[in-house]
Amino acid sequence: GSDRGADRAAFMATLINTAKLNDIDPQAWLADVLSRIADTPITRLEGLPWNWRPARALMASAA
Repeated sequence: GSDRGADRAAFMATLINTAKLNDIDPQAWLADVLSRIADTPITRLEGLPWNWRPARALMASAA
């Protein structure tokens, strides 16, 4: 392994564990956030684990 690989593994572990600490399924959270990240401004905080709700829940609450 390399230092760069270790940094990336630590980053992913941090994301996954933060989701778990917020009672969120890490796989569902990552899949949802990664599918929307390209169209999301950096100033939007809805995708952070402690603010996140699945896209389908956001659509339901808007209706």
